[in-house]
Amino acid sequence: QVQLVESGGGLVQPGRSLRLSCAVSKSIFSINVMGWYRQEPGKQRELVAGITESGNTRYADSVKGRFTISRDTAKNTVYLQMNSMKREDTAVYYCYADPHNRVLGRYWGQGTQVTVSS
Repeated sequence: QVQLVESGGGLVQPGRSLRLSCAVSKSIFSINVMGWYRQEPGKQRELVAGITESGNTRYADSVKGRFTISRDTAKNTVYLQMNSMKREDTAVYYCYADPHNRVLGRYWGQGTQVTVSS
């Protein structure tokens, strides 16, 4: 069974940095896009950042200039470097992976809590 294993969440003070990682445990298919969503209690899940196999990226306006997404395609791992963090970045962050074969659907990680607080 394919799993997306996330790591790096936790508690961080405002203005500080945190780095999330997400690895596909068993790559039996080629992956097109990987990225991150986040969800606050009572709110819809929102896209934070995504990156294609060729390295094209997209970001939510709220994180542009502060967050950087990167990817190690050989390892099927995606990273989210979060700098200058704000309290409003507090959420559960979910990693996702979209295979080239769309019939397989989207794969999700289990989520990792990120809390920005002093």
